Amino acid sequence: MIKISETASTKVRELLESEGKTGHGLRVFVRGMSCSGPSYGMALDDATRPDDTVAEHAGIKVLIDPQSAQHVEGAEIDWVESLMGRGFTINRPDAAPTGGGCGGGCACGK
Repeated sequence: MIKISETASTKVRELLESEGKTGHGLRVFVRGMSCSGPSYGMALDDATRPDDTVAEHAGIKVLIDPQSAQHVEGAEIDWVESLMGRGFTINRPDAAPTGGGCGGGCACGK
């Protein structure tokens, strides 16, 4: 399942409170796939769908659709602040390496 760092969970709770959405959950999903792996997204959502996987981490309800579940398994959500900016990151440290360098094996046309 997904892990949420203490810093990220604090930021999510602050966001839910500031937007008046304390009853909402955090939907984590795959936005797209490329030769370097999945691209993740997050949104505040008040609707739990019948086929969602629902978990609670640090008081935050996490919602995952069945198509995204296998790709977010083992992912870690964190909040990062650096000279480059600040925001949430989603990393999956246990994911197998995916092409990426691009030798053309991913049908990207190279």
